Amino acid sequence: MTYLGTDHHDRFDEGTPLSEGAILVDERVPPRAPWSATIRRGQTLTIVDVGGNQSADFLAYDAEDTSYRYSTSDTLAWSGNAFLNTGVVLRANDGLPLMTIVGNEIERQDTIGGACSKESNTLRYGHHTSAEHACRENFLFEGAKYGLGARDLVSNINWFMNVPVEADGSLGIVDGLSAPGKRVALRAERDVLVIVSNCPQINNPCNDFDPTPLHMYVTEEVSA
Repeated sequence: MTYLGTDHHDRFDEGTPLSEGAILVDERVPPRAPWSATIRRGQTLTIVDVGGNQSADFLAYDAEDTSYRYSTSDTLAWSGNAFLNTGVVLRANDGLPLMTIVGNEIERQDTIGGACSKESNTLRYGHHTSAEHACRENFLFEGAKYGLGARDLVSNINWFMNVPVEADGSLGIVDGLSAPGKRVALRAERDVLVIVSNCPQINNPCNDFDPTPLHMYVTEEVSA
């Protein structure tokens, strides 16, 4: 599978981890590509929005039993808020914690807007987009490495994407609140499989029609 995208921006900021400790993973995710890793309990994942306003579509599963996976409804019910911010616990469909947001540098994070797909792209932008891959295809491609398929995809988080809830209850996908180098950090509360789609959306002005990289850091506290 080929992933296209621009990779020559003066504004890029690769950032640094939001948590202290030994750096176990230091990887750049190219524009429009998927990424995955197992984050062990107590380790922290920092996601850096390298170019600004680039959505990092995100799924999380119990690494030992992937039938337990991120649940939007459980997370929002426990947090009492439509958006995610520092201190919110990402919960699985068993109600138990998967990860905790321990650092966040933008106003709010979305878990309502869902992931783009070929089908939704054709509805929003026209049938001429039907040949373009989308976040759903990224999730399927990366999830297949772990035996996951279409039945295992659930409603996801969209780090750095701005999806406001309007007064009439409608949702919008509008200019982002992020900027180059902005970060979010999540501590694993159990061993977690994380799958990310660096959103390949090229039809929406929220990312200036130009997907940019993400940077992933995994850190672990060093015992004294």
